[in-house]
Amino acid sequence: MLTPSHLSLVQWLSPAFPTGAFAYSHGLETEIAAGTVRDAESLGIWLGNILRFGAGWQDAVLLAQALGGDRDAVDDLARALAPCAERLRESRDQGTAFARAVSGITGRRLPPRMLPVAVADAAAPLDLPQEDVMALYLQGFAGNLVTIAIRHVPLGQTEGQAVLARLTPLIHDLAARAACAGLDDLGTCALAGDLAALQHETQEVRIFRT
Repeated sequence: MLTPSHLSLVQWLSPAFPTGAFAYSHGLETEIAAGTVRDAESLGIWLGNILRFGAGWQDAVLLAQALGGDRDAVDDLARALAPCAERLRESRDQGTAFARAVSGITGRRLPPRMLPVAVADAAAPLDLPQEDVMALYLQGFAGNLVTIAIRHVPLGQTEGQAVLARLTPLIHDLAARAACAGLDDLGTCALAGDLAALQHETQEVRIFRT
């Protein structure tokens, strides 16, 4: 059953929530400029790989660990696992903005943390199933990147939303797995995505911060 807690989390994880997510492309800007992502099909492949093997999976596991453990330690680990300066900045700055916005809404004082840990801080009192929290987090992450692709590939709104809809089973599966995962399950193998993020740091013409 959909509860008020679910609705709060949906609001907080919407791409429209004031975390500045629109300013971060997660290296997608580099991939669009290189022609690697050029249409709905290539976007779906790229985004699916990021979810399975990159920051999608890693953030979901970190979020699960932060919900049930020492959030200071998980935040330190999240910072150490960032593969480059831009990825660190992306998660840190969005997490800081997320904590500030939720604090303003709820009156709770939330510390600035990496984004998945900041979400855990906010979501812990909601007492939602971990799988629900992870699924909504991944949906918001993917939705923001689809929005960027709609504007800059460019894709039509319907095409972009169709890409996101096709990723729903994957998001559901990753959320279920992450909810049961431990720290030993952390790890990424999205080298092309990491290289795109590194290349973006020195890209001369840039619209996005990452």
